[in-house]
Amino acid sequence: MKRLILSTLSLGVLALCTSQISAQTVTVDPTVMTFGYMNVFNITGSPGQGIAAAGAYQFGQSWGVGDLTSSFSGATVTLGPNQINDPNNYWYTPAGQPGAIGNKIMDANLYSETTGTYVGTTLTFSGDVLANSLLSSVNQIGEGWTSVAFIKDFAPDYSSFTTTTVPLNLGIFSISLATSANAGDHIQYGFETIGPDVWSTDVGQFGNIVVAPVAVPEPTTWAWAGSGSVLLLSLLRRRNK
Repeated sequence: MKRLILSTLSLGVLALCTSQISAQTVTVDPTVMTFGYMNVFNITGSPGQGIAAAGAYQFGQSWGVGDLTSSFSGATVTLGPNQINDPNNYWYTPAGQPGAIGNKIMDANLYSETTGTYVGTTLTFSGDVLANSLLSSVNQIGEGWTSVAFIKDFAPDYSSFTTTTVPLNLGIFSISLATSANAGDHIQYGFETIGPDVWSTDVGQFGNIVVAPVAVPEPTTWAWAGSGSVLLLSLLRRRNK
């Protein structure tokens, strides 16, 4: 009976060692941040109202990372205002050309997405903002840009989500979200830049943001495994005695 009880307890300890993942940390990584999505809004109201002037929702769709104003150099990413090279007055007032005024608010998302991978844990997203010259107010067009790091936990059908964000101020940022244990949830983390579209030859004057990765610690699973192993060895020693 003593041997049976000890074996059962040992199995329980082993299960604990392999199943508990209490926290994980991720950072900027071009190998997984391969998703792009764009939401487009009309601009309404008077110039100078900033993002509050975003009007009716127009559409949202997946965009290639190269179609967003975002690019990787090694593991470092640069984010900037979105540029549309279509001169149609849908995009610009009165029409696209150097110095044209953007006619849409662009909500550009660059991110990693997995299903089931980071559920039931506390996920932390960290990075190092090396530079931020992105303008929050521009006299020429009356609008500016905001950019944040985010983590989002979407329901399996994308009908709802929870999120946390942090502005991309200079220095290291770190945000965390306790995710649902639902295996079908989609977990995203990345960057969201919101502001008007600008003509391609004008984009440089409005600045950008440069973000680098930071060192990522091992998941705390291993801490659980270590403590469980010590307990198991102690029990085995007692059994041998």
